[in-house]
Amino acid sequence: MNWAIIRGETETGATLHYMTEKPDNGDIVAQQAVPILPNDTAHEVFQKVTVAAEMALNDVLPALLAGTAKAAKQDLSQGAYFGGRKAEDGIIDWSQPAQQIHNLVRAVAPPYPGATTQVMGKPMRILQTLVSKCTAAGKEQPAFYVKEGKAYAICGSGVLRVVRFELDGLEMNAAEFAAKYGTEKFEFNR
Repeated sequence: MNWAIIRGETETGATLHYMTEKPDNGDIVAQQAVPILPNDTAHEVFQKVTVAAEMALNDVLPALLAGTAKAAKQDLSQGAYFGGRKAEDGIIDWSQPAQQIHNLVRAVAPPYPGATTQVMGKPMRILQTLVSKCTAAGKEQPAFYVKEGKAYAICGSGVLRVVRFELDGLEMNAAEFAAKYGTEKFEFNR
């Protein structure tokens, strides 16, 4: 689910299939699609997929028990495999567009480790974002700032509203950040 969100997919689902030696290769007995909404986190999508799997199993269980379930061969050319995620996969590349960074943030939001960066030489975890209608003036460097009580991040293109974040291990809100550090723009450390 993490990869589906990172890739900007709008749909995933649950597939029930026979187990074979090769992973995800057995014949399919049931599927249930699940929408991925623009601000869904991986945890929220996981919860939806869990319900979808229960629905798919409920629909096909009588036929499975009776031995009459119809099975369809998987077309492996229609799928893709992605490796396990590593901590460094959560490091934000601020040169990317706001939408791509938003997808990363929501894909690794708690209970996953969160997307990481550095500001003022301190570690920062970005826990929740929204793609903002704000625009950066000219070609500004990626930076974090607070304006009118809200936190923002200038990206390679576009701006994110940073709804939840931690700085140096402490979760704080925009007002707390501004009271301690001010409202200037702080470039992200590389």
